[in-house]
Amino acid sequence: MTRTLRNALLGAAFGLALTAGSAGAATIKVGVVAPFSGPYGVVGKTFREAIEIYQAEHGKTIGNDTVEFIYKDLDQANPAQSKALSQELIVKEKVSFLAGYFFTPDALAVAPLIDEANIPCVIFNAATSAITEKSPRYVRTSFTLWQNTVPLAEYMAKQGIRKAVSAVSDYGPGIDGETAFKTTFEKHGGTVVDTIRMPMKSTDFAPFMQRIKDSGAEAVYAFLPAGPPTLAFAKAFNDTGLKAAGIKFFGPGDLTQEPDLPALGDAALGITTFFNYSRAHDSAKNKAFLAKHQEMFGSTDTVTFSSVGAYDGVHVIYQMIRNGGGKIDGAKAVDSVKGMSWESPRGPLTIDPDSRHVTQTIYLRTVEKVDGKLENVEKEAFPNQPDYGYKLGK
Repeated sequence: MTRTLRNALLGAAFGLALTAGSAGAATIKVGVVAPFSGPYGVVGKTFREAIEIYQAEHGKTIGNDTVEFIYKDLDQANPAQSKALSQELIVKEKVSFLAGYFFTPDALAVAPLIDEANIPCVIFNAATSAITEKSPRYVRTSFTLWQNTVPLAEYMAKQGIRKAVSAVSDYGPGIDGETAFKTTFEKHGGTVVDTIRMPMKSTDFAPFMQRIKDSGAEAVYAFLPAGPPTLAFAKAFNDTGLKAAGIKFFGPGDLTQEPDLPALGDAALGITTFFNYSRAHDSAKNKAFLAKHQEMFGSTDTVTFSSVGAYDGVHVIYQMIRNGGGKIDGAKAVDSVKGMSWESPRGPLTIDPDSRHVTQTIYLRTVEKVDGKLENVEKEAFPNQPDYGYKLGK
């Protein structure tokens, strides 16, 4: 088969994908790419549960059309596989939307596909600021490292901390976090005495803990992808004596995601994080979300930040479908939700028309025991936080 013919066939398949909801009653398909197995399998579980909750609350139909979610398992960061799975969803399944994407490299890999197919991609998690700049068809309902880290670094400086270490996983979000922390902390009078970049799959952190101890820092800012790395890092911080030595521990909320708290145990007590969601958030919307989760799945133990990233992502997808009257044109669909505002279980959200990323409240939280259960208890709110990485890049 020649390249020209292959491209023509792909183009025809892409064209069919765009007609999913164009006339009469139809099924509008949404492809979700995420880890549903392996070490990060809880992420896919939270995505699926949030999607099912949203559809239980709002129905599976919009007008005469049925909305169907199709899931593809990507058990770890693998851009080539992400692209292959996404292309399969577009060409074979004829989806009208792509969604999910836990890791940044996996989200970036689909930019050429969504542009060629003119399909919106709603990112439920991947947190590097630059992603939405790679295609005008991306919308993100999660957070970015800049968004969480700028208020965190400002807070640390205001607490009188003057010397800190940055320790991050060596990939896009980690580098964003390192840059955001160093830029902001030093702007407010602090000094970053060491910047540590750790392999993404590291689970042995003893050598890095020794570097932190030897640096003379008063505090450490850390970011690692939620899951086995964060669990191992937090345990190592406690087990190697850094906590006992009085070194303060700060980071985005990936470090203390709710499903990991039982495994962390008392080692997590007192860890201060800045994040966009806590299961303990005190609002009527969050209480209703948790009650529905309890009703449908028998527990709220898996509810965490990725849950609301998916829940709000489905809300945006539903609105795009309504705005288009069931006919999905990717560029027009994305334009139709720019500036959209709503109340989420995490608080008020608005899609920034320029970055296509949510402006939201970021919360200062500390891990405490509430009724015998470890929770991220919110202490202070920082409203209307944009993606500072996108803004600074312009």
